[in-house]
Parts: sequence; structure tokens; C-alpha cells
Amino acid sequence: MAYGPHTPDDRAAMRKAIGVASTDELFADIPAAMRASELRLPPPESEAELASRLSRLADRNRVDLVSFLGAGAYRHFVPAVVDQLLLRGEFYTAYTPYQPEISQGTLQTIYEYQSMIGELTGMDVVSASHYDGATAAAEGALMTCRATRRERVLVSRGVHPHYRQTLCTYFGGADLVADEIPLVAEGPASGTTDLVALERMLADPERPVAGVVVANPSFLGLLEPMAQAGRLAHAAGALFVAVVEPVSLAVIASPAAYGADIACGEGQPLGIPLSYGGPYLGILACREPLVRQIPGRLVGMTTDIDGRRAFVMTLRAREQDIRREKAASNICTNQALCALAASIYLGAIGPHGLRDVAAMGAARAAALEVALAEAGAPRLHPGPYLNEFAVRVPDAAEVHRRLLGRGVLGGLVLATVEPDDPSLADALLVCATEVTTLDEIEVFASALRDEIERGRQLGLPGIAEASR
Repeated sequence: MAYGPHTPDDRAAMRKAIGVASTDELFADIPAAMRASELRLPPPESEAELASRLSRLADRNRVDLVSFLGAGAYRHFVPAVVDQLLLRGEFYTAYTPYQPEISQGTLQTIYEYQSMIGELTGMDVVSASHYDGATAAAEGALMTCRATRRERVLVSRGVHPHYRQTLCTYFGGADLVADEIPLVAEGPASGTTDLVALERMLADPERPVAGVVVANPSFLGLLEPMAQAGRLAHAAGALFVAVVEPVSLAVIASPAAYGADIACGEGQPLGIPLSYGGPYLGILACREPLVRQIPGRLVGMTTDIDGRRAFVMTLRAREQDIRREKAASNICTNQALCALAASIYLGAIGPHGLRDVAAMGAARAAALEVALAEAGAPRLHPGPYLNEFAVRVPDAAEVHRRLLGRGVLGGLVLATVEPDDPSLADALLVCATEVTTLDEIEVFASALRDEIERGRQLGLPGIAEASR
């Protein structure tokens, strides 16, 4: 079966029209090594044989690990109602709702999502259809440049490194500048954004700043001085962008409470189960004066000619996504299914339930801190945190590898994502949520204690030095 619509005669006519004798001549400018080669597929298999082979591949996945990994994607209990409603055909296959007269259900789900995220963040406007937290953060930074007509943004190193990398990719293509704000190196505020450095960077008259981007909690799990950072940004005429974790907003101050102009973050913790690579949900919200700068879909509620409630996409033309450099963004996806999952999750557990999720995660993290410290892995930073923190583990990468062999996923080896930061060379970033049990904490602490003691007995360099 041919998968292309063009016949040999069609292709010959096109080659004649552009003046080439063959398809090879058409692609002659592409080096041979870079061209697609013949697919070398294995011989065909029967359905039973293929199912058996796929089962063997699936069995290689580890689903039995005691996990303390967070770092931007988090385990939470997802009520069964979330998946049950998502599986309804009208939601599961919904297309972008360009035609409101036949898309009222989809439009309402986006409207409800926007309303709930608006309550969580305290912001006036929420948009949908962002791929993940990293792209939402990059879009928020670009908004500050468009709104202020400046070309430089300051980004705290406390922002997730993947977010910073994505932002730099966006800015590089737009000939904009993203400079990093260092973290405090020592003292009670170590690991948080260096406000003295921020104030100095904002004071450069030759390089005015469009926006300041700070995460709360930070990538290292620490609670940042958001109000102070926002005041410094506004005093310099810059906008303040808060990168948030949505569950945390049930117990810590909202972006609106400390004066943020834009809020962004990852919505995966809101009812979207973990999977390898996604799906994710980018949250992006702002104050009303910035509504014309926000990309993505905005859904409003109105009435039709008969006075009935109706939902429509607003403040946005369909042609927005094809306006090239004049567009606010070239995002053309529809993440409404993930937004719907977040809405159902929030509606199912309610505000008190979300507060319980955040508070129980914090309580489990406090128990984890005590257990790991007794095992020989104290916290790296002394400041307040919610449910994630870094611990000092000599030879962290080797210990982490050995823990995997004992059925424990001991968080994230920070040196793998921040290789240029010597203060994180021997550190694990660990996380607990409401689904983390005290028994799991004991398993982790016991295994870690054994591995550290084993390292001392073997005289492994990092552990031996730490023991002295």
C-alpha cells in the first residue's frame, strides 16, 4: 500500500516543473551520509509472536522500586474518577475547539481549568495548551520582553536546569539574552537566590532587564524569598515571573500574594500519572494588563443570541499561530486532555484535599530528613523546604547505583544535571509525597546506612574522607 498521494506521473510532472531530472538530483545538496537510508526491519511476525516479544520488553521495566525521585515530576495518588472521565470518547479524541457551535464541551473543560488554576495562583488570566513547565516558563520570559520592549531576562539558578536550558533555546532563536542569577553559597540562606547579586545585576543601566524568573519551591526544594525578589524586579522596571509547583500552592503563598506578574509551572502533579517522557501540562497565568501578551488558548463565557450560556475562544484569532515572527507564540498543540485531568483531579479532591496532599507530603519529607540524617546523609542546605531537599552523600553516583540494586530509587544524583556546581558534586535530591510510606522511608534509610558503612569499610575515597 502506498502512503503518498502522488502517482509516478505526478512526480514526473513536478520534477519537470522545477527543472530536475530525478529525485536524487533534487536532493543532491544534502550529503549522502545525512540522507535517509533503507529501513532494515526484522522479518514479519505473527500477532502472537509480536505480543510475546513486546511482553518480554515490557518486563524489563522496573516498577517495584521504592522511589524518592521528584525533581519536577511527582508521584501522587490519582482518584479513579480522573481516568474514568478522561476515557470518554468526546474528551479523549477532542480536537482544537475552533468551531464553538460544536465544541461547547471542550471549551467548557478549558474554561473550568482556567478558573481553577486562577484560584490556585491568584492570577487574573490563565491560558491552556502549553506543552510542559519548561516551555511555559520560556513563554513567560518572552512575555516580559514583549511587554517591556527590553531584551534581557535574569533567571535564578534555582530554576530547574531543564527549564533554564529551554529558555535559553527560545531566547537564542530570538536574539534575546538570558543571564543566570547565582545562588547564595554559604550561611542560612545557602542554596537560595542571591538577592545581593540580583540587585547588582538589575542596576546595570546599559543592560535593562525585562523580567526576573525565580522558582518557589526551587529545583533544590527550598522556599525562596519571593516577595523580596519581586520588589527588586519591580524597582528596576522589570516584570517578575514565578515558577510554581501547583500542589504547594495549597499551603504556601500564591504568586499573586507576593506580587508576581506572571506565574508558570508544571501541572503534572494535578492528576497526571508519571510516565517515561510525559505527557505533561504547562501552566501559564498572568495579571490582566498582560493579557494581550499571553500565548495559548483563552476561553471565555458569554451568552448566545437566545440568552443561553456559551463558551468561546477569546482575544485570539485562529490565525495567531501562522503569523510567524508577529505571533505571541507558535504553539499549535491542544493540551486540553491534560488540562481536563487537572480539572477533574482538583474538583475531586477539593481545596481541603489538596491542602492535605501538600501537608502530608511535607510531613513525610520531615520524617525522611530525620531518617537520612541518622543514616549518615544530612541535609545540604539549612533553609526551609516543603517536600523535597538535597542531602550530602559521598560518592553519590556510586551509592545511588548500588541502591538501585537493592530496589531503592534514591532520588536524583544532582551532579548529573548540575555538573558545573561543585557544591552539588556529592548530593542526592530526594522527595516525599503523600504516597510515600514510613516503611518505605525506613527501607531507604536502612539501605543508605548500609551502603555508606560499606564504603567506609572498603575505604572508598569520598566516604573515607567524609568519615574523617
